[in-house]
Amino acid sequence: RPCLASQARVCPSTSYTPSRHKRSYEDDEDMELHPSKQREQHLGNLPDIQGSGEPKRLETEASARHQMISLNCSSPLDLNFPLPGEKGPACLVKVIYENGDSFKVNDILEVYGILSVDPVLNLLNNEERENSSSPVESMDCMDTVEEQRVHSPPASLVPRIHVILAQKLQHINPLLPACLHEEESKSFVSSFMSELSPVRAELLGFLSHAFLGDSLAAEYVILHLISTVYARRDVLPLGKFTLNFSGCPRNSVFTEHVYRIIQQLVPASYRLQMTIENMNSLKFNPHKDYTANRLVSGILQLANSTSFVIDETLLEQGQLDTKGVHNVKALGHLITWQKVDYDFSYHQMEFPCNINVLITSEGRSLLPSDCQVHLQPELLPPNMEEHMNSLLTAVLPSILNKFRIYLSLLRLLDYSISDEVTKAVEDDFVEMRKNDPDSITADDLHRTLLVARFLSLSAGQTTLSRERWLRAKQMEALRKARLQPQKSVNGNEL
Repeated sequence: RPCLASQARVCPSTSYTPSRHKRSYEDDEDMELHPSKQREQHLGNLPDIQGSGEPKRLETEASARHQMISLNCSSPLDLNFPLPGEKGPACLVKVIYENGDSFKVNDILEVYGILSVDPVLNLLNNEERENSSSPVESMDCMDTVEEQRVHSPPASLVPRIHVILAQKLQHINPLLPACLHEEESKSFVSSFMSELSPVRAELLGFLSHAFLGDSLAAEYVILHLISTVYARRDVLPLGKFTLNFSGCPRNSVFTEHVYRIIQQLVPASYRLQMTIENMNSLKFNPHKDYTANRLVSGILQLANSTSFVIDETLLEQGQLDTKGVHNVKALGHLITWQKVDYDFSYHQMEFPCNINVLITSEGRSLLPSDCQVHLQPELLPPNMEEHMNSLLTAVLPSILNKFRIYLSLLRLLDYSISDEVTKAVEDDFVEMRKNDPDSITADDLHRTLLVARFLSLSAGQTTLSRERWLRAKQMEALRKARLQPQKSVNGNEL
């Protein structure tokens, strides 16, 4: 599971790069197969002519790794990471014996099994390929070289995990118990809920400083971060709360630093720089490569509960090509329906997802959203980077961990509305329509109910009270007031 360090980047678990300081297992096996190489290895560890005294073991490993790549393919192996620029280990998970049909796309799994990095199997596999006979790993249905490269890469580069046990995870926050429904986890939950109020107050202050003193924006960020799709009614995903922050400085580092703050609070996140070049070049939707007989990953192939920050402040004038227009539509489809189209060339297949999308923009976003909040900063720090760094440095690791537990735990709580409160809300909405029939719509009711839901959960309440309903109405009124066009002295819109 990924670990949330206090000052470390909070990213998906594939984003780290392992370092080796000891001789690898492959080298040991290689020496057993070729004893003559032992002397070469020892010679490689001698000081060089300049007398630096540094061992050359890493160079030897890099050379051996390069030779392994060249033996198996003419070009570097594509590890097929969904996100561009990812680095880290990849592996093949082999054969889930039980409950394999219960796992779905975008589920997060924890697997226990046997790790296989045996280079002997790889060498035998190479020899079998050259002799055009049956390899060690089953390739009965593989006809092309591309398929062989993709489905059976070198074990030294892509190790295998032979699964003994696999289970779906409720969440990927290591600070919480793996399953909150078990008896031993209930004491943890009740203990944390007893101190929920001060944690929320500290988190609100922390986010208010991050959003330059805008406490209303900080309130909506909390609601956004604990939002989740809790059900689907027909095709409508219930609980999604895509947030658009307008009024962000154009081409500024503000969004980058806001993303750094969010990275520290959630287990998995990704920031998309929405430039013309990226929209025209990046792969958003996964698609089937029939030559290699595999699914090629796309950016929108994100694990459930990922925080997806879209930076629209970098968008400048330019021409979107066909691929760019398709990518914009894919983003809109994800936001509106919480679904991603997988392209199988001859047909499209939709897969549901649960992604928290936050959009920063100068004006109203080009993409759809559930809630637009116009920023009104009260602080204008002369150096944005120093301001954000001091904010992260000032918060204690123990407090930061409480923020992380708070946001992850509240997403998993159940919520309901009593019949009595439902009737009161309906009567209140009818009264609102009478007073302002032109501006109060069904969408306003749906949004206010969402705000009330997450406002209640943020306070640790699993049912709606009249107090929280009134507070939700107040927040929505303040938010809408900011969106009204300001008038100058002569009556023209600014």
